[in-house]
Amino acid sequence: MNRAWRARNHPAYWAFLVHRLSGLALAVFLPAHFLVLGQALRGEAGLEGALRWTDSPLVKVAEIAIVVLLAAHLTGGVRMLALEFLPWRDWQKSLAALAAGATVLFGLAFALALVGGG
Repeated sequence: MNRAWRARNHPAYWAFLVHRLSGLALAVFLPAHFLVLGQALRGEAGLEGALRWTDSPLVKVAEIAIVVLLAAHLTGGVRMLALEFLPWRDWQKSLAALAAGATVLFGLAFALALVGGG
């Protein structure tokens, strides 16, 4: 088996990939988010239209996805900081799993708050 392909099966590679892709998705999301927020500057009608649009189920699912991506990026960043500044230990291999677990936890908490109306 090619050595480069074996490295892609390592949890650290997947943590790296999720961190980079979530950062890219957040970079794409932010201008769209600011565009919607800018509708408030156009007056009540523009904001009302934007708020009606956000009530659609597809937008609700996208909101949950963006919170999961934000959690993934945050926990991946904290993992990267730990790798950079702490001395290497065997337990650091578990940081990727911990980051993934925290991502799912934050995403589920947001989804439950969204569905529950909170």
